[in-house]
Amino acid sequence: MEVTLLGTGAPSGLPRPDCPCAVCAAARGPRARAATALLVDGALLLDLTPGAALAAARAGHSLVGVRQVLLTHPHDGPAVDVPAGLPAAGRVPDGRVLTLISGHRVRAVSMDTPGTGYEVSSPEGDRLLYLPPGGAPAGLANGAAQDPYDMVVADVVGRPDAVARLRASGGIGATTDVIAAHLDHDVPGGPELDRRLAAAGARAVPDGTTLIVGEYHAVPDVPRRTLITGGARSGKSVEAERRLETFPGVVYVATGGGRDGDTEWAQRVDLHRDRRPNSWRTEETCDLVPLLRAQGPPLLVDCLSLWLTDAMDRVGAWDDERWYGGGDRKLRERVAELVTAVRESGRTVVAVTNEVGSGVVPATASGRRFRDELGRLNAAFAAECEQVVLVVAGQALILRN
Repeated sequence: MEVTLLGTGAPSGLPRPDCPCAVCAAARGPRARAATALLVDGALLLDLTPGAALAAARAGHSLVGVRQVLLTHPHDGPAVDVPAGLPAAGRVPDGRVLTLISGHRVRAVSMDTPGTGYEVSSPEGDRLLYLPPGGAPAGLANGAAQDPYDMVVADVVGRPDAVARLRASGGIGATTDVIAAHLDHDVPGGPELDRRLAAAGARAVPDGTTLIVGEYHAVPDVPRRTLITGGARSGKSVEAERRLETFPGVVYVATGGGRDGDTEWAQRVDLHRDRRPNSWRTEETCDLVPLLRAQGPPLLVDCLSLWLTDAMDRVGAWDDERWYGGGDRKLRERVAELVTAVRESGRTVVAVTNEVGSGVVPATASGRRFRDELGRLNAAFAAECEQVVLVVAGQALILRN
């Protein structure tokens, strides 16, 4: 089954008309995207958008052979000039199956928001799932015996939870080609978009690209172990959460715990909790080794600096006599145990830490001790990670990939 993406942008296109943002300003030439529309084997058009006939011509195709035009948007779409000879656009009721004269079978998939998704099966049995902007399939159940689609074209940036739910239900498997569509100005284009999508096991393609559903394509590698470091309020926690938002059942390990009577700390905890998907489970613990050794869904550890604070408390690191009387050795053993667990873990792990070595030299001996030990912990942990990321002013810099 051959799919040509006549457009890959949001309904308003990219750049948005009259939008002054930096992303829209840079969305020129190959980074410009028309509203998303798919041409399937020259016979089926999913979403009729302005300039569809010209877009098809630029991609080396024609709409002359189109026998069915289906809409996904919650309305009948923008007013467009229907090319001569093109059938009127319609919509299949949820759950109904439409069989085309070309042999394609189209099943309407109900959404959790207004709109319609379409599952398209070719005569050869290849399967494509196309979802509308801002939509996710309704009624998916974890562990459902669903065969994975060969290709999914969806709003990966706008609805990452849709990808997570499809993974949980089996709709997206290890070989599913996940294509990001309905791309808006939420994410800078170019390398930054590619980087974010690769972390989700997805990719974007330019307008006019023709893809073969079911043909082998290397799915972007998702790093199994990632360390994200950065300064205070750099955006490192947001970066970590973003990396796992397309995966189901993530275990969020909060090493800070609660602090009775500390209103400001409670507000910080609430802010992090409100950002997390409802499907994630939270563990408030500094006992990381058993979690790393166990099998299960991805782990997000936030953060190693608080884990180290707890570890140093346990060995009496703030007291010189206890520190030089064996506390330093006990801390090295705890760090070595953690690093070994990371090395041997079979889980996907994203850990957050603080970069404290670039600031002012602490005025106290205990402060300098913590700075030095955190630097050693970060270096040892990073050595066991496939990817290491430094976040500065909300911008992610790949140190190791």
